[in-house]
Order: sequence, then C-alpha cells, then structure tokens
Amino acid sequence: FASLFMGAKFSGATYLSLIPIVGGCSLAAMKEISFAWGGLSGALISNLGSALRSVFSKKRLNEYTDIDGINMYALISVISLCYLAPVAYFVEGSTWAAGWASAAASAGSNIKFIQLLSLGGVFYHLYNQVSYQALAGIGPVTFSVGNTMKRVAVIVSSVLFFKNYVSPLNWVGTGLAVLGAYMYSNSKIKKA
Repeated sequence: FASLFMGAKFSGATYLSLIPIVGGCSLAAMKEISFAWGGLSGALISNLGSALRSVFSKKRLNEYTDIDGINMYALISVISLCYLAPVAYFVEGSTWAAGWASAAASAGSNIKFIQLLSLGGVFYHLYNQVSYQALAGIGPVTFSVGNTMKRVAVIVSSVLFFKNYVSPLNWVGTGLAVLGAYMYSNSKIKKA
C-alpha cells in the first residue's frame, strides 16, 4: 500500500523478503485448535485495516509537520469513537448487560473485572502511543513488518509462559518469519 498511496519504491529484495514473513506467520498460526474461517477472515480484514491505517497515518505525518504521532493517534481514537460507538450500540447494545455479567462472573467480581478491563485498556493505549511514535520515525512497511513480528513474539511468549503446545510446523513458520524479517532488515541496510 505504501507504493500505491505514497509512491514509495522498494528494491526487489525488500519485496521478496515479505514472502517468508507472510508465509511464516501463516504457518506459525496453522493447526490452531480453535481455527475458524470467520476468524481468519476477520484477522485478514484487521490486518488490511492496520496496514492502510499505518500508510495513511504516515502520509499525514509527512504532510502535516505541526502534528506528531501521539496527537495523530489521539485524533484517530476520538474520531473512531464517534463513528463506532453508535454502531456498537445498535448492533450489540442489547447484549451488553448479559456480556458484562458473564465477564464479571468469570473474573470473580465486578471490581476485579473493572480492574482487568482498565489495565488492559491502559496497556493497549500505551502500545498504540508507542506505535505512533515509532511510525513517525520509520516507514509504513517497516512498521507493518514489526507488527507482523509481534505476532510471532506472542506465539513464542505463549509457549514460554503458558506452556502451549506448538507443532514442528508452527516452529518452522516462526523461524521462516524471523528469517524474512532478517532479510527485510538486510534489504533496507543495503539500500541505505
């Protein structure tokens, strides 16, 4: 998308390095017990939206020098809330009370659920702030590669901390994605 919307040009090695990254992440996620085509479709749409967001945000950060990454993220968050809060209310509003009760029961109490929800929200917000700060200093493709590698880190972390089983195919995918990231880094170094 960076080539299409920003006129960015990349070397052939850079484009080729994206193949093992995408293929590796796909292999790393295969054999999930809870795999569903709807989930895959949602993830693909989410990745597409994330890539477009980073490209257009980077484009705007380059055009408007009086706004930084954190303020760009704040604007996007407020606009998103204004657009999506009414949609969420009309689509899912009737299930909120039952969903809250179920989540609070799973957490142990309303207070515990509110604490977990708040903590999750704070860390997600901080993650996005750091992401937009990073986007100000790197290109959108580099940002997307880093975001993809984050998924590999999540898989490895789930193995280390939660002792989740990972098949040999998943490990091959993780290694392939890391190799692709290495190839991408080398292609960017050689270009510079």
